[in-house]
Order: sequence, then C-alpha cells, then structure tokens
Amino acid sequence: METVNFPHETQVFKSAAVSRLLLLALIVLWRALLSPYDTSAPLNPNCLVDPHHQQHSPNSSIGSRIESGIVWDSVYFVRIAQCGYEYEQSYAFLPLLPAFTHLLSRSVLAPLIGVIGYRAVLGLAGYIVSNVAFLFAAVYFYRLSVMILKDPDAALCASMLFCFNPASIFYSSIYSESLYALFSVGGLYYLMSGALNISVLWLAISGCARSNGVLNAGYFCFQTMHQAYDALFLKKCHFLAMWILVCGALRCICIFAPFISFQVYGYFNMCLGRSPDEMRPWCKAKVPLLYNFIQSHYWGVGFLRYFQFKQLPNFLLASPMLTLALCSIIHYVKSQPELVYSLGFRASNEGKEYAPLFFSSGAAPKSNSAPVAEKPLSKIHGTQNLRLRKQMQKGGNPALVPVDWGSTMKSGYLSPAVLPFIFHLGFMAATAFFVMHVQVSTRFLSASPPLYWFASYLIVSPVMDKRWGYLIWMYCAAYILIGSLLFSNFYPFT
Repeated sequence: METVNFPHETQVFKSAAVSRLLLLALIVLWRALLSPYDTSAPLNPNCLVDPHHQQHSPNSSIGSRIESGIVWDSVYFVRIAQCGYEYEQSYAFLPLLPAFTHLLSRSVLAPLIGVIGYRAVLGLAGYIVSNVAFLFAAVYFYRLSVMILKDPDAALCASMLFCFNPASIFYSSIYSESLYALFSVGGLYYLMSGALNISVLWLAISGCARSNGVLNAGYFCFQTMHQAYDALFLKKCHFLAMWILVCGALRCICIFAPFISFQVYGYFNMCLGRSPDEMRPWCKAKVPLLYNFIQSHYWGVGFLRYFQFKQLPNFLLASPMLTLALCSIIHYVKSQPELVYSLGFRASNEGKEYAPLFFSSGAAPKSNSAPVAEKPLSKIHGTQNLRLRKQMQKGGNPALVPVDWGSTMKSGYLSPAVLPFIFHLGFMAATAFFVMHVQVSTRFLSASPPLYWFASYLIVSPVMDKRWGYLIWMYCAAYILIGSLLFSNFYPFT
C-alpha cells in the first residue's frame, strides 16, 4: 500500500475542537437565556434492581445544571449507564455509549461523585465521551477523504463541513452519533488502508453504537463480490475465489455479531423464564427481533407509516439533508452511468488501479500506456493549454481534451472508489425517507462521507456556481444555531 500524506490533519483536529467548544457554549447560552419546555430532566427514580443503593445528587448547582442538560434520548443513555436495561423500550439504545459512560464515571470521574452526584457525573461522562470521540472521528474522516478523493484540499473542505455539519448538536450531546462516526469512518479508513482485520473490528464496534452499523457489512460484500469475480473469471483461480467468498462471509458475520448478540441478550432477559401468558408478542415470533418490535410498537416506525399530512413540517425539516443526498447520488449516476449500472464490474483496469481493495483480489494491474479521460476546460492549466490550442486549431471540441487518467479527473468525487459509498448512502436515504421518522434524516445521514465529498465538490470545483458553497454553509450554520437552541431546551429537533 502506498504511503499517504495527510498535510491538514492538525488543522482538522483543531477545527473539530473549535466546533465542539462552539456547540457546548451555545448549549450553555441557550439554557441560560430560555426556559426549557420540559423541566423533568433532573428527575431520577430509583433503579428497579437494587433500589436501596442509589447515589442521590447532593445539593449542587453544578450537578443540577449538568442534569438539566440530560434531555431527549440522553435520558435513556444515562439511565442505562446507571441502572442497566430495565425496560423493554430501553433495548432500542445500544450499549456502547452507556458502557463508555459508566466506565468513565467509575474511573477518572469517580472523585466527583461525592461533589456533584452520581447522575451528574454520568451526564458529564457522556458529554466527554461524545465530544472526544468526535475529535478523532473528524481526523479519521479527513484521512479517509484524502485516500478516496486523492486531493488533500478537497478532503480538507469536506472535513470542515463534517466538523460543522447540520447535526452537530447531537455530536456534542449524550447521543451515540459521535461514537458511531468514529468507528464507522475509522473502520472504512482501515479498510482502504488494507488493514482488513482492524477494519472488521472497528465496523463491528460501530454496530454496538447504532443499529445501522450492520449496514457497514455492505462494504465487505461489495469488496468480496468484485474480488471473487476477479479471481474466478480473470485469474481463473477457483480456489482463490472460494477462499475470498469464505473470508468475506466471515467478515460480514463478525460485523453482524454484536448487534445479533445484543438481541439475544434482550431475548434472554425479557422472554426466558416467563409463562406464555406473560410473554410479549415479539417473544413468540419465529425470529424474535426485539429491536424491530420496539421501533414499531413504541415509535410507530414502519414502511410509509410516517406519510401523514400532520408530519409535513418534519418532512420540511429533513428536506435539506435528503435533497443533498439525492443530488449527490443523481450527479454521480449521471456522471458515471456505466460504472453504476454495472455495479462497478465495468470499472476496467483504471478503476482497479484506483481502488484495488474494492475491485481487485491482487495487486493493481499496471499498464505502460496511460488511458485517457475527458477533463473540463476550466480544469486545464500549464502545459495543457498548448494541447488545447492545437486541438482548437484542428477544429476539435475546446471543452474537452484528453488528459492522463492519473490527473484530477480520476480523483475526486466522481472516482470509482466512491461507488460503494454511493450505494450505502442510497440505501440509508431510502430507509430514512420511507421507513423512519423522517426528521431523523439529518442526524441519521450525517456520518455518510459522500454527502460532504459532494458538498466539497460543489464548493471547490471551479465549474460550479459559487452560490452553492454559500448555500451549504448557511444551511450548516442555521441548523447548528436552531438545533442547539431547540434541542438543549427540550424542544423537538430532528
């Protein structure tokens, strides 16, 4: 694997830190200026298990302020960290964030328990975990972007957009978005680096943070499909093809394993040892999936179930993110139709050279003669101007000139390496629009790299209207301000 330089890594880390400080400052500011819609956040009933050993909060203003910031789903995460999984609906929240929160509160932050109270320490631990995880997620995002886009400047722009993304409030709150972004983006970086075992581990851990982490197995499915084809039909090696299929299946199973294990854990806790009359309906199903039952029964999640006229404001709230996702997919498909419709099998040798870990089971093929691609006129600089003038004198098309495939046309958002990310984004966006509560789309899709790569492409590309850049940054700024104001004061926001 070739050595890759990351010239802007320190700048990305500093920007991520600034963005988190900004969000935390906005949370404190809005909490100080406005009264919360729901003031029940500090309520903390005793745990169902061992209720006589609760650590109540001392009369501390700092502890009270921290506890008042435990809102929306943060209540579930903190409760699970404190008391474990007590109720059926709590199993909708996967254990990675509660586990890190509990560990930090019982180790580094343990001395603060007697000062501000245990629940406040749990809340503080949750904030620390989420914000620190985001810092490293931003660094891994930049590294992945450099490897995919082959352009450090475009990768920097995309990373800045990620640092100030529209769902930023959730990355600075006690939510699982930061941990999921860290392990999913980090896992993809290791996948592209060739560290497949580390990649499997990280992507499996992402499934402990959010249920959609299991969809990351799709990257290995894509890789296995292409590498098996390469081994079977191009290299004529049946044993290698079989070995690739077995290894790919095992890697996908490993990524699914944490989520499946958690469902089994829920089944043992909620179903075993109970009489048929006491069993919940999902316990009697042929495939007892607790997570699907909770989403459907408690939150009304299901195909087209959210398509109601009264939900129109929520569709409007999600429309910018869904529009960005749709435009990014459509633009890629229109620019690379043969590549997309062939599922990447017509990526040719050039595509395999560009993303050998996806498209080839061996070393990337080399060719003495460089293939050519078409390059926009506005991209032409230096010595290529002479070639352009010669072509125009011969009556050629001045808008297009042949350039080396290794130039910027091969890199960037339209490169073959982006294809599996486009498929992943398409599935996620369709799920968000047709199945989930649509307003969740903003944070549900916020860890999807192609969104920022496409936005960076709109901003950096000289052939694009600069107004797109202003519009994208205004969208991010508006949702950061509105989101921090509404969410921190217990008003609904995505």
